[in-house]
Amino acid sequence: MSLSRRLTPFLLVTGAMAIPIPAFAGGFYLQEQSPKETGRALSGGAAAGDDPSTIYFNPAAMTELDGIQTSIGGVALMASAHQTNRGSSRTVPGLPVSVPVNGNDGGNPFESVIPIPSFYASAQVSDRLWVGLGVNAPFGLKLEYDDGFFGRYDSLYTDLKTYNIQPSAAYKLTDNLSIGGGVDVQYVKVTLTNALPQVSPLVTTDGFTELKGDDWSVGWNAGLFYTMGDTNFGVHYRSGISHKLKGTQTITGLAAPLSAANGEFAASAPLDLPDIVTVSMMHKLTPQLRAMITGKWYNWSRFKGIEVTSATGTTNKELDYKDSYSVSVGGEYDVSPALTLRAGTMFDRSPTNPQYLTTRVPDGDRVWLTGGATYNISQAAALNISYAHTFVEKADIIRPDSYFPAPATVTATTLAQTSGNADQVAASLTLRF
Repeated sequence: MSLSRRLTPFLLVTGAMAIPIPAFAGGFYLQEQSPKETGRALSGGAAAGDDPSTIYFNPAAMTELDGIQTSIGGVALMASAHQTNRGSSRTVPGLPVSVPVNGNDGGNPFESVIPIPSFYASAQVSDRLWVGLGVNAPFGLKLEYDDGFFGRYDSLYTDLKTYNIQPSAAYKLTDNLSIGGGVDVQYVKVTLTNALPQVSPLVTTDGFTELKGDDWSVGWNAGLFYTMGDTNFGVHYRSGISHKLKGTQTITGLAAPLSAANGEFAASAPLDLPDIVTVSMMHKLTPQLRAMITGKWYNWSRFKGIEVTSATGTTNKELDYKDSYSVSVGGEYDVSPALTLRAGTMFDRSPTNPQYLTTRVPDGDRVWLTGGATYNISQAAALNISYAHTFVEKADIIRPDSYFPAPATVTATTLAQTSGNADQVAASLTLRF
């Protein structure tokens, strides 16, 4: 078998190794699916039932919404991350020692503003039946490091987008108990790039690899909602969705003896999204004051690694994600019939394994502090605004990645410390008919 043919699967893995992990909030799950919920740190979750965005969090709670209601809005996410080089290096075939990998810190890889839009609509068909539709973007990230980044062999550019369309229905079994569920029709599109080391460090220009892929797939969700007057309970399950990304891998710039590997070829890789379980409670302390708590569990352990398939064969790369969770508490107070104020906090555990942390996902455990308000313009319209700040725990990256088969194998080890934080400004308009 020729060197270029043996080289291809290795390049596919190193270029595609972060398909399932470009995330900003706990893995690659985006928590920002409701501007109103953002203001109470998602603590209303499956139990609040006071906004059409409940279609995403628990469609069973649609039975709390009278008539026809819609909510349209979005979150402006402003994130920052900083990478500090702590001794990144690479091997050289035939030499017993490694040489340093130098470069700049990559700058802030996030765009100045990342928009996360959402739309929800619910309709009461009868005194027992409700239907609804939600459209949102539950997973994704876009980041780009500067040319010359010291971690360029790990990552340079990541663009992952998902679009989720969720038709739903809810049925009131009794005056206190409702069931609901929906179908999730989901599209995902990915573009990833990183540099490739040359066999000889004397070659001053790097190789380059770009992976593009997309897929449509389907999942489902279901929930229960129970109310006791002053107290609401909700539980919701969202199924994991398995995507099979198909697209192309393009390799350029490799010098001899690897120049024959340059070119474009078909590639595919799985993307397994986690099951999510949500349990929530809301209690009215007084007619004007409400307290809320929500816990979520994310089945990230179903994702063990990445299996990349090309015309030359299949290669696996272990990432070993772990199950994670988030817990949020919040409250809101009706200052007047027109104005409600709210606040909350959330702890969100990262599912990434420290052994496999990557600059493509500068991730760590995070804590949210949030506040918001609703102003009822009239009985038919309400404006929701929210702000959230997220503190992200610093983390150490120790990432060795091997490229090319022997005797041309090069191992580039990215050693870095990552730190960052984020701000969110959110707004939505709720209309009632």
